[in-house]
Amino acid sequence: MDFVLNLIKAVLYGIVQGITEWLPISSTGHLILMNSFLPMNIYADAQANMDFWNIFKVVIQFGSILAVVLIYWKKLWPFGKKVSEKRRKSIIRLWVKIVIACVPAGVAGILLDDLIDSVLSSSFVIAFTLILYGILFIWMESTEHQYSVETVRDITPKKAFAVGCFQMLALIPGTSRSGATILGSTLLGFNRTAAAEFSFFMAIPVMFGASLLKIIKADIAFNLTSVSILLTGTLVSFVISVIAIRSLLSYIRRHDFKVFGYYRIVLGIIVAAFCFMGVIA
Repeated sequence: MDFVLNLIKAVLYGIVQGITEWLPISSTGHLILMNSFLPMNIYADAQANMDFWNIFKVVIQFGSILAVVLIYWKKLWPFGKKVSEKRRKSIIRLWVKIVIACVPAGVAGILLDDLIDSVLSSSFVIAFTLILYGILFIWMESTEHQYSVETVRDITPKKAFAVGCFQMLALIPGTSRSGATILGSTLLGFNRTAAAEFSFFMAIPVMFGASLLKIIKADIAFNLTSVSILLTGTLVSFVISVIAIRSLLSYIRRHDFKVFGYYRIVLGIIVAAFCFMGVIA
């Protein structure tokens, strides 16, 4: 019975991860809040459950990575038989810029991993960052911008690194990796589609690295139940991510990001209220 219940929880977490990873509303923040009401109880030991949770909330993002790879395979794979030499070089240059953009968050993530889990994952921090970036999104969409980057091919290494610095801010739960990078990209002159696509591409090495780091540092004994829970959450996250990415790209062609800003503020206020009432820690 416990196994079935945890499996259902994994499905729910996968759905939330798949939706919120690509919207600028913070997937990790949503998962941490869900865990306050719907905790994973895989092991008899409380510390083992906490360790598993810290792994689970990161590793299920791997499913989201696979969704990006599936959707953008032709844009990201330079070694296909039908890919021209010119196109191959263009894709390789894109990967160089993706790697450059991932350096700041990669270094900071390795250095601050334990601090993030132990200090910055509190509900108060999540509430604050939800509201702060909600206000920033509304402000960003209320000002006029000159777009110098119309497609990801127009991104320079310098701008790629600058976007990477914005991505580093997303190490704080509640910020949103896609939210921070889209916000930064827009301020740097990217149009919405280019900002969203580059944010998706940056997620591949960052989220793969984060998942790998968590597994390497794991100090728990994996069993059939825990592996099944991880695989279920990852698979569901993959399926939902495919839908979410396509839906977001369709949405931003006709609308701005203000609605996400308002959503973040409302959710942040609710989280803060729950904190003050002692409903969540």
